[in-house]
Amino acid sequence: MVSTLSLSIRRIDCARDDAREAIASLRRELSPKGNVVSPEGKARTAAVFGEPLSPPQVVERICEHVAGRGLEAVLDYTRKLDGVDLKPEEVRVSRAELDDAHRQADPGYLATIARIRENVLTYQRAILTKDVHVEPRPGVRLGLRYTPLRRVGVCVPGGAAAYPSTLLMTVVPARAAGVQEIAVVVPPTKFGGYNPQLLAACRELGVDEVYRVGGAQAVAALAYGVEGIPAVDKIVGPGNLFVALAKKYVYGEVDIDSIAGPSEVVLIADASAEPEYIAADLISQAEHSPGASILLTWAPGMVGRVADALERQLAELSRGDLARDSLEKFGALIECVDEDQAVALSNMFAPEHLHISTADPERLLPRLTDAGAVFLGHLTPVALGDYAAGPSHVLPTSGTARWASGLSANDFLRRTSLIGVDARGLSALAPDVRLLADVEGLTAHRHSVDVRAARIERP
Repeated sequence: MVSTLSLSIRRIDCARDDAREAIASLRRELSPKGNVVSPEGKARTAAVFGEPLSPPQVVERICEHVAGRGLEAVLDYTRKLDGVDLKPEEVRVSRAELDDAHRQADPGYLATIARIRENVLTYQRAILTKDVHVEPRPGVRLGLRYTPLRRVGVCVPGGAAAYPSTLLMTVVPARAAGVQEIAVVVPPTKFGGYNPQLLAACRELGVDEVYRVGGAQAVAALAYGVEGIPAVDKIVGPGNLFVALAKKYVYGEVDIDSIAGPSEVVLIADASAEPEYIAADLISQAEHSPGASILLTWAPGMVGRVADALERQLAELSRGDLARDSLEKFGALIECVDEDQAVALSNMFAPEHLHISTADPERLLPRLTDAGAVFLGHLTPVALGDYAAGPSHVLPTSGTARWASGLSANDFLRRTSLIGVDARGLSALAPDVRLLADVEGLTAHRHSVDVRAARIERP
């Protein structure tokens, strides 16, 4: 059932009896309780804590220490986990540094950031929820008012690569919603807080509050507030498993967008799909390292052709070794019995990215109910959504797309119910209020209606 290719990726034949357990095992690995952590990450945490703690245990310790010790704990974990010894005054990127990065940036790069900003802004404004006002009966006025959050925190990864795209896909939706205060946290690395292009993008997007902290300690700092980093109302943005679990841990102290952990893609392919395209899409998510890439196909011979294409492309790409490691640990090529089984397995995985690479993707779409974002057709690689199309690339992972949604401008709005009545409305609703208040024994509730009704009913 699971055979070894020159690329040691799982190969599952669903016609075999042992396929069910192999798929269940893969699903467990990719769940929020999984252990999708790079070998370097495991070694580093073991060295810091003196024992091989599970990711949830690591996150709990970090968050508790930051809550109790503030900035001191943040700097301590930055030194131990990131290998960077920051002074308190070095944590926040200065306005001068942002200005310098922007001034020295390539004009073509800044123009690209500006164009993508408009793409995202156009989409996010179009889907923005509007206030609602209704009058269900004479004298009763109801409404739903939407107001932007006051202050949000944005997590931008920066361990293995620079991600100005994540900045765009988080900051711009927040701006579309009307958020005024945005605090960005990014690891103190050459790809993060010391990356000129990322800092230039911050300045281009009007973000001047940027902190050189990452990982679970950055999430805790945003949630609890520490010296120099005021607490926020909501934390958004992707990250590794430790960031995702930290967001889960602090939820309730603040709001979060979703459990946006390591990147993942499920690709459904029929006989019309191009193996080279499929291989490229699987590698594109695996190169995040870690990242999970799964092929579901019922086309005879497609698994073998994709495996060959993977080998060719991995040998040619600069991040091929990183992608290979992810494919071997968290990837799978699954040969399904038929189209129906592919649809069922996709909904079971509930992936962050779902690419329907079939001759008629619209036909399958109504049955594919669980995914963070869906990419339709052979010419729509996930990279379009990652970088430029308009919807945010911050999406639920680890199977949470069963109930969670991708980030949008609406996630930065609070809903407030509005209720107003005149004498007619009070008279119409009062009998029902009295009855339920009597049933529940809440006499003061009834009295608050009766005292008003008695006055308006006087001749």
